[in-house]
Amino acid sequence: MLQKQLQHYIEEHIQNNEIALFAIEKDFVEKHQLLPTEVTVIDKALLLDVLERCNKETEDLISAEPKEFLQQPISYLKEHPIEFVYAESTVFDVIRIDAVALEFDDAFKAYTALFGLKLQKKFGDAIRAYFEGNVAKMIGNYSVSFSGQDGLWEVNVALNCIDGFTEAQTFEESYALLYRFIFNLIEAADEAQ
Repeated sequence: MLQKQLQHYIEEHIQNNEIALFAIEKDFVEKHQLLPTEVTVIDKALLLDVLERCNKETEDLISAEPKEFLQQPISYLKEHPIEFVYAESTVFDVIRIDAVALEFDDAFKAYTALFGLKLQKKFGDAIRAYFEGNVAKMIGNYSVSFSGQDGLWEVNVALNCIDGFTEAQTFEESYALLYRFIFNLIEAADEAQ
C-alpha cells in the first residue's frame, strides 16, 4: 500500500529528473528501489493548502493563517485553549489522510492530533498494535475507531505521547513529527498483512 502511494506520488511529481521527498520517504524509496537511477532527490517542503485557526466549541473560522504561522510554537494552543488549528494538504496524500486538527486538550493536559486515516477496516489489529507499541502510556493517549459510514479510521492521538515531541516545537515541527508517525504506522500495517 505505501509502495503504491509513493510510486504514484513519484510518477506525478518528477520534474526535470528531480523529486521532492521528506527524509522518511527518501529512506523508504531507496530501501524499496522505487526511483530511477537518474532521478535526484531534493528536500520536500511542508506546503499546506489550508491553515486555519478555529473555535473549538462552534468550529467557526477565527482566521485563515499564512505559512509563517507554522513557525509559532505549538504551545500557542495551550495559551489559546478555545482554539484548534486545522490544516489540509495534498502532501498528506502519501500517508492517506487529508486533514489534521491540532488542539490542546485541557482535560488530559495534552496536545492532540485528530484526523481520518483512509485504511480498510481489516487493518484494525495492525493499527491498534502500532499504537500500543509506539504511544507512551497515559490517560487519553489515543483513541482509534473505524467509521463504516466514512470508510476510514477516526484517530485522536496525544502528541505528548509520541517519541520526540516537545512543547517547544513549532507547528511545522509538530506536523513533521506526526507525518513520520503516521508513515511508520502505515509501513507497519503493510508489513502485518
